Amino acid sequence: MESPVSKAESPFARALLAGALAGTTVDLSLYPIDTLKTRLQSSTGFYQSGGFRGIYAGVGSAVIGSAPGAALFFVSYEWVKLLFKRAREADEGKKWMGDWSEPIEHMAAASVGEVAACAVRVPTEVVKQRAQAKQHQSSLAALRFILGQRRDIGVVGVWREMYRGWGITVMREVPFTVIQFPLWEALKEWRRRRTGKDGITAVESGVFGSIAGAVAAGVTTPLDVLKTRLMLARDRERAGLMLVRILRESGPRAFLAGMGPRVLWISAGGAVFLGSYQWAYNAMDEPR
Repeated sequence: MESPVSKAESPFARALLAGALAGTTVDLSLYPIDTLKTRLQSSTGFYQSGGFRGIYAGVGSAVIGSAPGAALFFVSYEWVKLLFKRAREADEGKKWMGDWSEPIEHMAAASVGEVAACAVRVPTEVVKQRAQAKQHQSSLAALRFILGQRRDIGVVGVWREMYRGWGITVMREVPFTVIQFPLWEALKEWRRRRTGKDGITAVESGVFGSIAGAVAAGVTTPLDVLKTRLMLARDRERAGLMLVRILRESGPRAFLAGMGPRVLWISAGGAVFLGSYQWAYNAMDEPR
């Protein structure tokens, strides 16, 4: 007989493994589009940052960071959703905010998941984007450069450099997921009601993930531009000052730089990411 502990832990084991697989799959398959987006947003210009050459630059850091970052997100996401579910069950199924209860719960769960994932995502992004923009020849070279500053700026300074752009990354990811995941969950629930089935296929999840991702990507592109500029800047700078500088030097249109590749990348990535996540989750949920 399966113990209560193993039953309780199984959703998190599935989320951990499915999330790791999904994150690695999407980052590797769509990496060139991400590189082009970064170069379009760079202050030095697209061609000066590498143009169409070396579009896999920095892929090493993505390989290392993808699985743990995505796994952290989904474990946190499923954990928070489970907490809300148990709270409702303890309150005899009462919805604390009526019909808005589940969307708000999904927003809260996604926000917690993104903050957790940023612990891995931010240093990975710093190293990756500097290699993508040709500031360094590879992820390893970018990492060595940052670590090599220890004598000048100390351990704390190196830590701050690795997590440069943390605040703006969280500011980008939270509204992104607040749009993407409730929309994804709502589309899945709509499909369940249409078919009368409890589950959803990987293909359906991928299609809904693509739609939700495209919408969220378009809305949050200005924050993504600001994040990229902060991470690529030669010296640390406050987000507010960088915002003013971009407006003064390039105008408001600069905040739409890379929107096309970003929407394409995340739309395709949403299909791969949430489709493969659903496939792995479903496969591990099948009775043995």
